[in-house]
Amino acid sequence: MSRLIPGTTLRYSENIRNSAFSAISPVLEATGGLTLSQLTKLTGLQGSTVQNWIKRGWVASTKGKRYSQQQILRILLINMLRGTMKLENIVQLMEYINGDVEDTSDDIIDEIHLYNTLCRIIFTAEDEGAFDPQSVRRLIAREIESAGNNIRSGQQKLHEAMFTMVMAYRSSYLKSEMQKTLDIILRECEKREGCAMCNQNNNI
Repeated sequence: MSRLIPGTTLRYSENIRNSAFSAISPVLEATGGLTLSQLTKLTGLQGSTVQNWIKRGWVASTKGKRYSQQQILRILLINMLRGTMKLENIVQLMEYINGDVEDTSDDIIDEIHLYNTLCRIIFTAEDEGAFDPQSVRRLIAREIESAGNNIRSGQQKLHEAMFTMVMAYRSSYLKSEMQKTLDIILRECEKREGCAMCNQNNNI
């Protein structure tokens, strides 16, 4: 499997395993934020999609022409889940644990810690081949237990939200792999006359 850092187009490397966002933070520190073109390159999203998420209030509003750490983290979190979850449901899930997107004072967990923790769980589950629900819940419980002051309250709510996120991310990967194989099959079908599947699709 060609591994990417969740929510991004960046290749995984072992040195960012415990802090996935550290692959991005040096650029933020050097420039004070990402431009829209840098953000689209990082995420693979269209610029209009990012702007629409901000317009809808799903991502904190922009101050100036550069995107802040807070905005980038929220965009990465939405991007890593949207393959199998409705955007509205992702936003509800984020509100469930962190409330108002513009107000971080009521957050159960800072989104940088949330993102890095989710990535660690995903990397470990991938390495161990352990994406069954029981194993995922065990990994989440271990992370929450070791999080200390990074979690302010609501550990059970966070556990359920993170379980949903990890399983949604895995489902998105499986859906993508399924689609790649299906596309190969459909291309083969198109080369053959009288393919029952193609004829059926054409008659719909």
